[in-house]
Amino acid sequence: MRLFDAVATLMPALCASCGRPAGADALLCRACGRRLRQATPLRGAGPEGIDRAWSAAPYEGVARELVASLKFRALLPVAALMAERIVELAPGHLLSGEVVPVPTARMRARRRGFDPASEIAAALAARAGLRLRPCLGRRGAGRQVGRRRGERLGRPPRIEPIAEAPTSAVVVDDVLTTGSTLSAAARALRSAGAKRVVAVTFARRL
Repeated sequence: MRLFDAVATLMPALCASCGRPAGADALLCRACGRRLRQATPLRGAGPEGIDRAWSAAPYEGVARELVASLKFRALLPVAALMAERIVELAPGHLLSGEVVPVPTARMRARRRGFDPASEIAAALAARAGLRLRPCLGRRGAGRQVGRRRGERLGRPPRIEPIAEAPTSAVVVDDVLTTGSTLSAAARALRSAGAKRVVAVTFARRL
């Protein structure tokens, strides 16, 4: 056994939310897993252009920490955990159609080495038995994170179709905040042929 493997065996897995020891191969400790299970999914009318919107948890506590772990610590297995919760709890009629990830600006995706929404969308499509259709692109390198609500709404991201859109689209992102990004995605999808656009996110800011 190599030294690295031996050390990894001796060191306990750490919770992706609180950083405390978790069980073998577990992403969350028992306490954080229980808190996430107790979180109430959010549903309702979506932002402009979105027929319905559903989120697996409020953007707080464990859910917020998991989003940070994926986006800023590159813990990619967290995307699978998010997808599993969505498939387990989302209404069946909502998860019909083809899965379309909200695109990240190319420069940001290149710096990160991955696209958070695409990771969640791919895991969701695989678990729900749906087709993954990455048919949107994002121009520019502007960030929505850290902007005030008025700035987000007044300067939405520039999203455009890069391929034909599915007739029924399930748009996937990590967090729904003001809805400006999802609305921009919906406009692009409808301009490319989509008739039904629903949005599914892991978390939603209240």
